[in-house]
Amino acid sequence: MVIFGTRPEAIKLFPVINALKQQSKMQCEVLVSAQHREMLDQVLSITGIIPDHDLDIMQPGQSLDALTARLLEGIGQVLDRSKPNRVIVQGDTATAMVGALTAYYRQIPVSHVEAGLRSYDIYQPWPEEVNRKIIGAIADQHFAPTEVSAGALTAEAVPADRVYVTGNTVIDALHWITDRIAHRPELAGNLTTLESRFAGKKIIGITTHRRENFGDGMESIASAIKTIAARDDVACIFPVHLNPNVRVVMDKMLGDEPNVAMIEPLDYPHFARLLSISHIMLTDSGGVQEEAPALGKPVLVMRDTTERPEGVTAGTAKLIGTDKNRIVSEIFTLLDDDTAYSAMARAHNPFGDGKASQRIAEIIWNASRQKT
Repeated sequence: MVIFGTRPEAIKLFPVINALKQQSKMQCEVLVSAQHREMLDQVLSITGIIPDHDLDIMQPGQSLDALTARLLEGIGQVLDRSKPNRVIVQGDTATAMVGALTAYYRQIPVSHVEAGLRSYDIYQPWPEEVNRKIIGAIADQHFAPTEVSAGALTAEAVPADRVYVTGNTVIDALHWITDRIAHRPELAGNLTTLESRFAGKKIIGITTHRRENFGDGMESIASAIKTIAARDDVACIFPVHLNPNVRVVMDKMLGDEPNVAMIEPLDYPHFARLLSISHIMLTDSGGVQEEAPALGKPVLVMRDTTERPEGVTAGTAKLIGTDKNRIVSEIFTLLDDDTAYSAMARAHNPFGDGKASQRIAEIIWNASRQKT
C-alpha cells in the first residue's frame, strides 16, 4: 500500500506506483489522505492514478494536532481492513509520518522513498525535519536519493544493507511530464497569455509556503518581490499557495504590481512549463531545489537551512534566507552577471537520472520474493 496526501508526494510517487504495478505478481493499493485536496487531485487526474482509499481529511485551518489525530484513526482503519504486506511512504509530510507510525503499530514493514534528508535543525523545515526522523526510525527500506542522504542514515546507525541509493523520483516525474507536454502542448497551454504579456522579459518563477516563513518572513519576501518587479526587464510569475498565511500577505503587498502575475496554484503540467520558461526560480520549496536544476535553472532558496545540501554543494542552488536586501541582491546578481548565472545554470544536477522508480520497484519486489 502506497500512502500519501499532498501534491509533492503525488508527483514523487506516481512513477513509483506505475513501476510497482508493472510487477505482475504484486498488488499495489493507493491510499490518499487528501491533506491537500485540490492540488492533490490535479496530479491524480493528469497521471491517471485512481486511489483505492480516500480519507478526504482536509479541513480549513486545522492544527497539526488535529490533523495527526485524524490521520492516525483514518489510516489505521484502512490498514486494518486491507492488511497490506508493506507500506510505502514518501518524504516528510504528516501523512507520511503517520502512515509509517500506523504501519509500525501493526508490525507492517515500511519503505521510505526520499529517505535520509536532514537539515539538522528540528525547526527548519518545521515540522518536516522531525517527521523524516520518525519515519527513519521505523522504516526497514530506506530509498536515499543521493550518497549524502545515504550517509546521513548510516551515521544514525541505520544498517547499511537497508539503505539504497536510488536517485530522486521527482526527476522521473519531470521527464514523464515534459515528454507528455512535448506531445500535447495544450496540457500547459494556460500560461500562453502570460508568456505573451511578458515577452522579452526575464521571468522569475516564485513559490513560497513554508510554515517557518509565516509572518515577518513572508512580509519580507513580498517586499523583496516588489523591489525586484520594479525592474523593466523582469516579470514575476507567482502561483500563490492557498494557505491564508501566504495569500493575505501577498495580495496586500503585490496585488497592484504590473510585473507580478499572482495566479492560482498550478497543476503539474503548468508548473513544469513555468520551470522551463523561468530564468531563475525563487523558492522555499524542497522539491523545486531538485526539479529546476534538471532544466538548467538556478534556484535561490529562501531558507537558512536545507535538507537537500547536494544542490548547494553542486552549485545549482543557493541558500539566501528571507532578508529582503539579501533576496534582492542575489536576484540582481544573477540577472546582471552572466558568469554568475552560467555557473549555477550549468552545474551538474546531483539528484538522479530518471530511473529511481524502477530501481525502487525492483528492490521491493526482490525483497518480497526473498521473504516468501
